[in-house]
Amino acid sequence: MRLKDKVVVITGAGSGIGRAMAGLFAAEGAKIVAAEWHGNTLKEVIAEISAAGGSITGVEGNVAVEADCNRIIDTAMQTYSRLDVLCNNAGVMDLNQGAGDVSNEIWERVIGINLNGPMYLTRKAVQIMLKQGGGSIVNTASVAGLGGGAAGAAYTVSKHGLIGLTRNTAFVYCKDGIRCNAIAAGAVETNIMQSLDASKLDPKASARYNTWYAAIPATLQGADIAKLALFLASDESKMINGAVIPADAGWSAA
Repeated sequence: MRLKDKVVVITGAGSGIGRAMAGLFAAEGAKIVAAEWHGNTLKEVIAEISAAGGSITGVEGNVAVEADCNRIIDTAMQTYSRLDVLCNNAGVMDLNQGAGDVSNEIWERVIGINLNGPMYLTRKAVQIMLKQGGGSIVNTASVAGLGGGAAGAAYTVSKHGLIGLTRNTAFVYCKDGIRCNAIAAGAVETNIMQSLDASKLDPKASARYNTWYAAIPATLQGADIAKLALFLASDESKMINGAVIPADAGWSAA
């Protein structure tokens, strides 16, 4: 098993990519700490993995809240006494608005969940990993973190920031055995659009983004991203650090 007895924290574990990660990692022997803000989906993933014989504990919370992030990491330590892998996966979309139209409410919500949360979790996880002698952090970024044509200003900035956090963390702590990598996910079939009111999407900006959306070669499944995350979490990727790996079927090559 590729993650036998490793303790893995996964945010956004109740659906989509995070749920696929939780199931796959548990099947590979990991002890899962599943963090999710929707209590019902959290219960579902716990039931699924438990029924399959996996080890899992759940934490309900919002990663935009620092206290909730601290509680997620504390739960891992209280339950399993260590932390080997952190997967910063939770995320929300914006309304496709450019800087001239984005509201403070949308900006703060998206930055809070997509960037502040990973920073809070990484800050606390690194302190533990330093004492343990190492660990792996896997960030779910986006092709929106590589360019400017995939989403609105808030989402685009949040994913560019997450890539910056990835690279800085990798550089600062590489000699301490801590690795940090990011997956620049393309179009993935998840329920992330349920995190917003689609009727409020900016029509003019959305039409502009469609010029790039037209180049999407394929839509991926959550399992496609989870398989790459498994590799980055495992010791098989021990010499990969600070990488931003596109998983987009070639979309960012356009």
